[in-house]
Amino acid sequence: MDQCKSPFDPSSLLADVRTQRLLETIREQGGFAFVNLIMRVKGGDAAAAEIAYDMAWEQLHSGPWHAVHTAWRDAFTLSCILMAFSQTLTLPEALRYLDMGLLMGASLFQRDASLAIGFIQSRDKEKMEHSGPISHRCTFRVSMDPSSCTESTTARATGRISELSVGPMPTFENLHLLPERSLQCDAIERSCQPSLEEFLCCYLLPGIPVILTNAISHWSALRKWKNVDYLQDVAGDRTVPVEVGKHYLMPEWKQELVPFSELLKHIYEAQGSSTTCTYLAQHPLFEQIPQLKEDIVIPDYCAFGGDSVHTINAWFGPAGTVTPLHHDPDCNLFAQVVGKKYVRLYPASVSESLYPYDESMLWNSSQVDLDNPDYKIYPLAKNLAFMDCVLEEGEMLYIPPKWWHYVRSLSPSFSVSFWWASANLAS
Repeated sequence: MDQCKSPFDPSSLLADVRTQRLLETIREQGGFAFVNLIMRVKGGDAAAAEIAYDMAWEQLHSGPWHAVHTAWRDAFTLSCILMAFSQTLTLPEALRYLDMGLLMGASLFQRDASLAIGFIQSRDKEKMEHSGPISHRCTFRVSMDPSSCTESTTARATGRISELSVGPMPTFENLHLLPERSLQCDAIERSCQPSLEEFLCCYLLPGIPVILTNAISHWSALRKWKNVDYLQDVAGDRTVPVEVGKHYLMPEWKQELVPFSELLKHIYEAQGSSTTCTYLAQHPLFEQIPQLKEDIVIPDYCAFGGDSVHTINAWFGPAGTVTPLHHDPDCNLFAQVVGKKYVRLYPASVSESLYPYDESMLWNSSQVDLDNPDYKIYPLAKNLAFMDCVLEEGEMLYIPPKWWHYVRSLSPSFSVSFWWASANLAS
């Protein structure tokens, strides 16, 4: 944390050997004009930073993403950092440039962008302490039941704290929201905080799903992430990638970059219609915003993955978000922090009966739409046995590698997944 509070000097970055090597590579790629612009910035021409940013942006969109040279992605991050410090920007404007550099850049200047974010946030906080709240911060009102609101010294001008509203567990009256036969087959076993040995021997090694209860009760996220003002304070001005539409297999589905405050607004305006959902899905949010990572603890069960968990992702959206039936190659501990989700699992042994796509990009996704199945086209899927559950707030689900899973949020929901390669199981 101390590093983030120390002065950040973009001029030192321009003199850094990494920058010099990058500019040599950019020159070899034909980017003479970009190199000249960076030299002008180094000489004190702040206006050149914006032109360099535009030039790097154009390079990122000059063809297929996979064809963009890594050097240009690094150049884009560099130009984002320079833009954040080259003009008199509001905090949200500066953070947007830096987040764009984090999200679209390569690895060379990622740490520098993160340090820059910490520095300008610390600087803004000091200004607020001396002059009071800054009016440019993004805020919005959420109309909710007063019983879900509590007073807090962090409340804004509204004088209220709004919390994520978690609806009741599905009953037989509203099971129509879920795929047919839901909660009528085998339930997933629940185990209250099993020992590491029990988890390894009873679930991990035999590849059996299990719901772990009371395993994340010590997470401060269980309390903090229900608090809209807390999420707004920590992440409201940050830019994040979201999915728009029912899910990634639908033609109308798309991806966008939006302020986190806008995502919060969408979550509360959504009425459970998955066709209009805005969903932060499978995003390494805790790398981007480390303060949120302080609210969780990597479960001890992940130690069986070896040295480290290779991916920690966030999933945050309104009621009605759907992740279609698919499988992953890794061990997955899926923690339900806020709200609840319906999860259905099929073992890897029935893969052929779930009709995987032939396309290389979708090889791990099923053509069977559980929300609207066509059993005339996919007859083998009709009577398959499965396991399912409503994953409650504070519970964690272990999904073994290659088990097919379908997930639907039943309320506004915030989840965290921990993935590690099954090949890395510690002996």
